[in-house]
Amino acid sequence: MTSPPGTTFVTGASTGFGAAIARRFAADGRRVVVSARRTGLLAGLVKEFAPSVLALELDVRDREAVAQAVSTLPAGFADIDILVNNAGLAKGLEPAQRADLDDWEQMIDTNCKGLVYCTRAILPGMVALGRGHVINIGSVAGSYPYPGGNAYGATKAFVHQFSLNLRSDVHGSGVRITCIEPGLSGGTEFSLVRFEGDQRRASAVYAGVEALSPDDIAEAVHWATALPAHVNVNTIELMPVAQSFAPFQVSRETG
Repeated sequence: MTSPPGTTFVTGASTGFGAAIARRFAADGRRVVVSARRTGLLAGLVKEFAPSVLALELDVRDREAVAQAVSTLPAGFADIDILVNNAGLAKGLEPAQRADLDDWEQMIDTNCKGLVYCTRAILPGMVALGRGHVINIGSVAGSYPYPGGNAYGATKAFVHQFSLNLRSDVHGSGVRITCIEPGLSGGTEFSLVRFEGDQRRASAVYAGVEALSPDDIAEAVHWATALPAHVNVNTIELMPVAQSFAPFQVSRETG
């Protein structure tokens, strides 16, 4: 299956999921706008797929910058019919009573507000075209709590519910909405960012486990968009076989 012709806009495309998703769509011959704060990391994609890939320096937390970037895209990239809201992060793993409020604020600003800004800037164009697909990258953390997941899990629950409400709002417009919710995933900077660059702690998360890869996520995103236009995949939840659900916690302490 191949995706329909048009432009795909991918946020957080410098590494990990975003880079793999951008490469998957570019390999289909689609035009792709790859956005990230670290544009130097986008050079490989641009070189590999030029002239069909456009690199864009963008911090999704900056509402005005998002609106400006979308409204000034060159003509060949302006008709966006696939938006992949991939930019996101986790910071810290402390329990709520010891968590850093700056970490919470950064997750909310990126995972929630940044996703909202990009969606609001691009969605009207899709509705005007009478077609399009918004793919939001959520997480199983939005459904299943774990110690230290506090604000991160809450932001991904927001992504899930926002996606469902978008579906209701665009009813009858021809625009599709999908939330992709991965479990344990390697090959990204996710844990390195969460643990403030501590490579030892980051590597320990994946020790002895075959986690999902960025290519696995890219394939799920591509599959959802490549289905016939009358088919909407609401949610895709995927985990590696090595991961499943933990038992409930029970405190045995007394006194």
